Amino acid sequence: MDLHLTGKTAVVTGAGKGIGLAVTRALADEGVRVVAGSRTVTSQLAAVDGVVPVATDLATPDGPARLVAEAVAHGGVDILVNNVGATHARPGGFASITDDDWIATLTVNLLTAVRTTRAALPSLLSRGGAIVTVCSVNATLPDPLVMDYSAAKAALLNFCKALSKEVGPHGVRVNTVSPGPVSTDLWLGATGMAQTVGKASGASPDEVAKGAAAQSVTDRFTTPDEVAALVVTLASPRLANLTGADHILDGGLVTTV
Repeated sequence: MDLHLTGKTAVVTGAGKGIGLAVTRALADEGVRVVAGSRTVTSQLAAVDGVVPVATDLATPDGPARLVAEAVAHGGVDILVNNVGATHARPGGFASITDDDWIATLTVNLLTAVRTTRAALPSLLSRGGAIVTVCSVNATLPDPLVMDYSAAKAALLNFCKALSKEVGPHGVRVNTVSPGPVSTDLWLGATGMAQTVGKASGASPDEVAKGAAAQSVTDRFTTPDEVAALVVTLASPRLANLTGADHILDGGLVTTV
């Protein structure tokens, strides 16, 4: 199916690895010029055809604007994918989360999207376009193990819904994707959730990961490519009347309706 994306320009944050890299590749495969922001331009990102990699720290106040300026220099922004995010397991509970932890978590998971959207919105409004933000099931599934992350993602989801109401009448669609556990370094890396929880509980990282996967009906993690496929579809003008919606991709983890 032709998604009518050829020739458009997208900004993707957190594009160096994981979901962001998968989204970048998927957009490029659809003929999109991708201006891809990452704190470090990885070899995998640099190898994607049709991509303009930009090394920038998106957690800094001016990092998002620098990234968007590169896209504007290439003609403008048709698609914005707010993907950058991070979490740390808090096995010590609420009392172990310091003010600095809260500020860092809110910055990377909320303010990066706010700042990038603020920078990109004038171009999006002038061209009509789509914003797709990678959120999390934890936005509506609070977990004390990731309390600060859950709160930040809840704020992100609320921000995106409110923004959809403001900019929808002006031709810009805003949707979110909320994955459950995804097979990336955030969960499976050397300092990921499985390692941290395993160290605190005495279980092996593999046991922790299998236990997390078992909470889903499908008994597995979602893959980055599956998230990317949904993001790219939501960016397509073929879904021109779809806005303000959250799309959960979790293998049936969330049991509420």
